[in-house]
Amino acid sequence: MRSIKGPIGVGIAIWLACTGAIHFYFTGFGFPEPLKLASLHLMLAVPPVFLLYPARTTSPQGRPTALDWVLALAAFLPSLYIYLNTDRVYGRSPFIDELSTLELVLGTLMVVLVLEAVRRALSVVLSILAGLVIGYMFVCEMLPGVWYYRDLPYAQVVDVLYLMNGSGLYGQLTGISATIVAAFLVFGAFLQGSGMGRLFMNLGTFLAGRYTGGPAKVVVVESGLFGMTSGSSVANVVVTGSVTIPEMKRMGFPAAMAGGIEAAASVGGLIMPPIMGAAAFVMAEMISVPYLNIVSAAAIGAVLYYLGVFVAVHFQAKRLGIASLPKEEIATFRQVVRDIHFAIPLIVLITLMTMRYSPYFSAFWATIAVFITAWLRKHSRMGLRAVFDALVDAGQTICVIAVAVTAAGIITAGLTNTGLLLAFTGIIKGLAGDSLLLLVLLVAVSCLFLGMGVPTTPAYIITAAIGAPLIAEHGVASLLSIHLFILYFAVLADATPPVAAASYAAAAIARANPLSTGFQAFRMAVGGFIVGIAFIYEPALTLDGTLSEIVSTTLAIASGIVLITIGYIGYTDGKLAFWIRFLLVIAGAGCALLHIVPEWYRAIVGIALIAAIIFASRWYFGVSGSRMGAIAPNANS
Repeated sequence: MRSIKGPIGVGIAIWLACTGAIHFYFTGFGFPEPLKLASLHLMLAVPPVFLLYPARTTSPQGRPTALDWVLALAAFLPSLYIYLNTDRVYGRSPFIDELSTLELVLGTLMVVLVLEAVRRALSVVLSILAGLVIGYMFVCEMLPGVWYYRDLPYAQVVDVLYLMNGSGLYGQLTGISATIVAAFLVFGAFLQGSGMGRLFMNLGTFLAGRYTGGPAKVVVVESGLFGMTSGSSVANVVVTGSVTIPEMKRMGFPAAMAGGIEAAASVGGLIMPPIMGAAAFVMAEMISVPYLNIVSAAAIGAVLYYLGVFVAVHFQAKRLGIASLPKEEIATFRQVVRDIHFAIPLIVLITLMTMRYSPYFSAFWATIAVFITAWLRKHSRMGLRAVFDALVDAGQTICVIAVAVTAAGIITAGLTNTGLLLAFTGIIKGLAGDSLLLLVLLVAVSCLFLGMGVPTTPAYIITAAIGAPLIAEHGVASLLSIHLFILYFAVLADATPPVAAASYAAAAIARANPLSTGFQAFRMAVGGFIVGIAFIYEPALTLDGTLSEIVSTTLAIASGIVLITIGYIGYTDGKLAFWIRFLLVIAGAGCALLHIVPEWYRAIVGIALIAAIIFASRWYFGVSGSRMGAIAPNANS
């Protein structure tokens, strides 16, 4: 992204701040009609992308080019036309009432500009994917078999993507981006601007800094807390990783491992209640489930994910001989309490959502609470400049998320208005046959594939459109469980090689090989893959069951994750033999996922195996005896 100074930079900042302020105003005082809101949303969000993000690495980094200004103006006009002509859109019959020449030009222009904005600000992969779907709409009549669809004239393609009410550029997904997602992006920007990151850092060092592998455990706590408010795994890596990754390297973690730990911890913030990422808000609208229900259902899974990361960090630190943080770097209880007033906005948010207020209305008052709460202490007060900066940050993020979600809207419009959706579902269904397990694995792989370089929200939307109905046909899981499963794999794609945005960002900070960093992140995040699959087979994981079922399911999956983690780390109090590691992984997978065995049996077996391997290792390696010295030279192998 460009760093633009001078009058142009000030002008862009004011535009972004107004974008954030307008969306914030709507959350508290009501939204305009859906089509006006969606068009205004893109009118504000798309033009700044061309000014902030250069077309190429060789483009000027300190100022927009003349072409960038032309594209920014061009991106404003199609949405302005929709905003001024909503009656025309509402009153016409798609495919019957002809489009005017102006509408054809504006529609074509807007689609092209959205694809270019996505390429610049986010991902060339997502831009190409949307382009392929559009290209399919032009050639579908010439394709054989399941790929065939009737002829779509050029005007009908533009109609589907631009002018059809509820479809394409100004459809439901753009509306979600303009309401719930924007509301929480403003809330998150105010949390970060108020200094809440300091509370997270101090709380992390206070809780985890004094234990083995302290620096990495601080990362797990801090990134999980910060990730709830940032809504972006990459943003989480950049903000927290710039401090934590060098600290982990200083304490003895290899560069790739330090980056992998940060990446794995950062992606988890998008599945950590009570806020979670933008995709969770989209899920609430797509399946008509209250957001509070989604947060509640996701809570145990998020804790299990971080349990896996925590256990991995602990045994890696023991293997490397890394101790706790120095005493002077560990926050005191007094330092934590100094910023504890920042918990009030989160309490306000949770309370309002518990009272069944809408998510965006709850976010509005929680944002107000951030500003008021910040003034409770002199060191955290937000003046006009801090408020302006928070609105600028919110506006900038709104712009990026808007073009990503709009690109997903283009893809879903192409999928649903042609035979492409049926083609993909038919292929997956044909490969899976009657096997639910194979179907689940194919959908999971699809999520990881679509998530390669594609932001979580559009990856989730696209895969949910394809995979969720197929899994729902088997009738073994609720719609909420199915969508949580898809969300998990869409989130974890950011940490999964070969293309992993969070891992690449962490690798850049750590100055490590991106593939090695991605591999480390993938290993650390293994608990997330287990939990994601378990959502399909274990309804109690989403609190759908008796207390006994919930407890037993949680213990069974937790013990399985711990066993798998010990198995792939290969170390407890000494280096484990390969055959023991292999058996631990197999046993862990069975405890976590072998749903045909009662949960309490799996939980008891898993806990017994964990206790056995730890106590046996301590006895064999002689932690307090002379054996430890004998194996010390191999500890880092």
